[in-house]
Amino acid sequence: MEKELLIKSTPTEVEIALIEDKKLVELHTETNDNDFSVGDIFLGYTKMLRPGLNAAFSDVGVRKDAFLHYTDLGPQIKSLQLYTRLALEKQLSGHLLENFKIQPENEKNGKIDRVFKKNQPCLVQILKEPISTKGPRLTCEITLAGRFMVMTPFKNNVSVSKKIVNAEERKRLKVLVESIKPKNFGIIIRTAAEGKKVADLHDEISNLTTKWAAITTELGQSKKPRKVLSEVDKTKGFLRDIMNESFNKIVIDDKDMYADAKAYLQSVSPQQVKILSLYKGKKPLFDHYGIGKQIKSSFSKTPTMSSGAYLVIEHTEAMHVIDVNSGPKSQSRDQEAAALKVNIDAAREIARQLRLRDLGGLVVIDFIDQRKKENKNILYSKMKEFMAEDRAQHTILPLSKFGLIQITRQRVKPELKINTLEACPSCKGSGKVEPAQLLPDEIERHLKFIIEAYPNAAITLRVNPLLHTYFKNGIITKQMRWYMTYKKWVKLVSDQELHINQYKFMNKFDDEIRIETD
Repeated sequence: MEKELLIKSTPTEVEIALIEDKKLVELHTETNDNDFSVGDIFLGYTKMLRPGLNAAFSDVGVRKDAFLHYTDLGPQIKSLQLYTRLALEKQLSGHLLENFKIQPENEKNGKIDRVFKKNQPCLVQILKEPISTKGPRLTCEITLAGRFMVMTPFKNNVSVSKKIVNAEERKRLKVLVESIKPKNFGIIIRTAAEGKKVADLHDEISNLTTKWAAITTELGQSKKPRKVLSEVDKTKGFLRDIMNESFNKIVIDDKDMYADAKAYLQSVSPQQVKILSLYKGKKPLFDHYGIGKQIKSSFSKTPTMSSGAYLVIEHTEAMHVIDVNSGPKSQSRDQEAAALKVNIDAAREIARQLRLRDLGGLVVIDFIDQRKKENKNILYSKMKEFMAEDRAQHTILPLSKFGLIQITRQRVKPELKINTLEACPSCKGSGKVEPAQLLPDEIERHLKFIIEAYPNAAITLRVNPLLHTYFKNGIITKQMRWYMTYKKWVKLVSDQELHINQYKFMNKFDDEIRIETD
């Protein structure tokens, strides 16, 4: 499978497109004014306790109060609370935890008001970004993520990713990390650590402990709710979390971002710097690689597949519902085989749509009915296979007797919605257009205004081919009448992309001369 990463930067946002086998599968946007990102660590103060919900609302220094449920406190909450208090009072000896006394673990089924008091400070981490009217969701199980491992304070265990299947390698990594990790820090070894040398792992542990030291320093400098550590930007986070040997190309259109990404890759994966390139083309990056067109076709309410089959995607407050339709091209006599083929194609597209739109919560899929049990099992297996590339946690249930598959998918940020509908160029979204017979008079009024405002400008008028024919028709054409009236030659250009009621005035640099209208 070919994997490509395209990163487009503008002054206000960064867009990241993940391409697999020439198909867009993930699209991420990071704006410059975003207050929350998953992984950010804040100093929060308990604002309200809600025993009925067994939860608290925390003030983290931004407009929306954040939600903290008892189940997200974690067993080390008492140690975290003590550490926060000592850091605020500047009573810690050193930035690490060698001399810190780990507190007893919190009970699993307790009550929130026995753990927190109003206005009590505590370090918290963003677990989910704000969604709809809800504020961000918090966790007190602090994690510091690196490329090869994740560090968890107030623990001492070392665990290895299940995706590392070689028993000897698992043992090697565990023994190695246990020998170099700092006291009272737990480590989760990630898949990317497989085969790495001790120097690589030691460097990452040093980087992660430096982050923890930065948190301690920030805590000692302020007692107000505030962000104390930002997660890395989405570009570096993406490179950190998904980069592997299967990537073929990374293209970035911004020089500064390219330099940052190159420096980051050189530090974590020098052999992959060669696949990084700076885009210098004249076309926008996404247009050059055909991503703009894919976005338009993929985010519609009814995305269509090459076979002619299509999906209908509906959203409710509680769930997402997807209906599979065979489309007009399905004319096979063997209905069971045809249904299986369409369903498998649809399952592949649905797995892509879930990643692309980042649909979370409950997803119910109504596939085309199949009678044979073995075909239902094949479809279920294929659905799991296509979802295997999805990094979000998910659970897939077998087909019900009604032909439905239910999927629950982790949701950590708002669903990505892109409006693919465009305003009608003729009516400008109003549903009404000016009478066609008045259009030549309107064009002439605007032409007169432009000639008076820019007497020395070279003017080109781009119009629909039908209107172009109208202006060129007759012994004395409309174009010639303009020349006789205004003593200025206006070049006429036929443009098939313009609607019958559309027209554009252009200057000699082929830039549009815009006319403000009420």
